[in-house]
This record gives sequence, C-alpha cells and structure tokens, in this order.
Amino acid sequence: MKHLLPLALVAAGLSGCGVLTPPQAWEKGNLAKPEMTMGGDPLEQRYQQHIYTSKEAASGGYGVGGGGCGCN
Repeated sequence: MKHLLPLALVAAGLSGCGVLTPPQAWEKGNLAKPEMTMGGDPLEQRYQQHIYTSKEAASGGYGVGGGGCGCN
C-alpha cells in the first residue's frame, strides 16, 4: 500500500504529458523570428568558425583544409 500512492501520482503526472500539441504559428509570437534561433545567422557562424580555426592553428573536422594561417 505504501507504493500505491507514489505510483498513482507518477501515473497521473505522465498521463498529462501524452496529449501535448505543438503551438500554432500565431502563438509563437517573437520566438518565431529568425533572429531568435539558437544558431543565429549561418553566414556569421561560418565566418566565426573560420576565425576560430585560424586562431587555433589547427584544422579538421569542419571540411576545410590548410593550416593555422587561414589559407586553403
């Protein structure tokens, strides 16, 4: 009997999570804007990655060849 109440609470909590629906586009508001994405601007990310690999004096793993000088 001791385990029945916690089990019932867990089951009740999990049953409420099964019916979640994603929000509609008009419900997202400002979060739907491209500047609110975690990644940001793809061109800016590529530029930042290029600068990072050039400063690290290492390459590899990002599809570019060359050394730490930034040349290919």
